Amino acid sequence: MIGVRKLDAWKQDQNEVRKRIREGTYTGPTTGLLNGYTQANLVVLPQSLAYDFLLFCQRNPKPCPLLEVVDAGSAEPMITAPGKDLRTDLPKYIIYRNGVKEQEVTDVTDYWRDDLVSFLLGCSFTFESYMLEMGVPVRQIEEGVNVPMYVTNRECHKAGVFEGNMVVSMRPIPEEKITMAVQITSRFPAVHGAPVHIGSPEKIGIIDLRRPDFGNAVTVKPGEIPVFWACGVTPQAAIMKQKPEFVITHSPGHMFITDKTDMEFFQL
Repeated sequence: MIGVRKLDAWKQDQNEVRKRIREGTYTGPTTGLLNGYTQANLVVLPQSLAYDFLLFCQRNPKPCPLLEVVDAGSAEPMITAPGKDLRTDLPKYIIYRNGVKEQEVTDVTDYWRDDLVSFLLGCSFTFESYMLEMGVPVRQIEEGVNVPMYVTNRECHKAGVFEGNMVVSMRPIPEEKITMAVQITSRFPAVHGAPVHIGSPEKIGIIDLRRPDFGNAVTVKPGEIPVFWACGVTPQAAIMKQKPEFVITHSPGHMFITDKTDMEFFQL
């Protein structure tokens, strides 16, 4: 198992990580980066859709835990990362037009508009360092890939134009360590919290773990059980279904790293 302190040194250097991401020299997933700092999903959409999306998040807090809503036209998250820039400080973004993925880019400055409202949602990468510290494996970090994510058969609560099914991330956990994984992650409700499903992927509509809808497949070893957490890619599934004229999101697994520490969201 790869422990937190065995990761490449630069991946834990705040200035170096942020510099590489902003310059576009690091464009990979953020799992394992800057352990101890809260990561966030990003959704940016026109102000005309902002109320509906806010309501969607409030009605579906497990997959869409709100950390911050940024003022229209602003790219600076004043609460979670003052001085940072949402147009440049993620490794990779997706541009959607009419619900269709147009392209992936590393900088969205040229796409920014005065009517855009940004939403930052909690991400399960936040609690992975604590899982590692307690000896619970995090397979995508071990294998150097993105976390596998799947669209389930669980419907979200509709809000305005937004509706769709919950997306989950999966981590295979040794059976004897599942209780510990649940205990650790349940302490972080602002970043998805405890799992939404354990084992039997077919019961939530997942046919083949080797074929995730987003991210990469990972190895499930003998004696391990697939454990599923609500995922902040859920809004992207809703966006693809509702087809709004223009939306920017993070590329799945390529998060915004805030200045907030994980312990600020830890609950006893």
